[in-house]
Amino acid sequence: MKLNPVTEKFILHWGEMGAKWGVNRTVAQIHALLYIIGRPMPADEIVETLGVARSHVSNSIKELHNLQLVQTVHLLGDRRDHFSTCADIWTLFRTIVEVRQRREIEPTLHFLQELMNSPEFAQENDTAKQRISQTRDFIGTLTAWTNEMLRLPVPVMAKVLKLGAGIQKLLR
Repeated sequence: MKLNPVTEKFILHWGEMGAKWGVNRTVAQIHALLYIIGRPMPADEIVETLGVARSHVSNSIKELHNLQLVQTVHLLGDRRDHFSTCADIWTLFRTIVEVRQRREIEPTLHFLQELMNSPEFAQENDTAKQRISQTRDFIGTLTAWTNEMLRLPVPVMAKVLKLGAGIQKLLR
């Protein structure tokens, strides 16, 4: 499949941003392709379109499944697996936040609490204890806020996030 120039630029940029976010470039490019094309695609078509090795596509699809960003779908009359992603950017955002919180934030919060509960913590200098405690409190507050946002239906969450600076004006 030949991509239009704008679509190609979008996919390339998404791949570069993915690398900055700690996601393999090919993983991000495949996700961008599925998102921008807006229809399920088989692995061989992804290979052809992006010009990457079949093994990279296979491994990237596995990672996208682990990140809950792609689903395997089957089309009538076609025995191949096809892959799709959610078309709603707000739902994608929610999924990314949920997965990253579960994989990265919650283990850090748990680690910091265990560190503070350890007998060695009492022997640490006051500055280190204060900073570890402040970090745990900050991550705990951020996690609690994020959990509240994730409980909201997508349309409500979108409205709350769009309020942005408006909330700051309200609090003054």
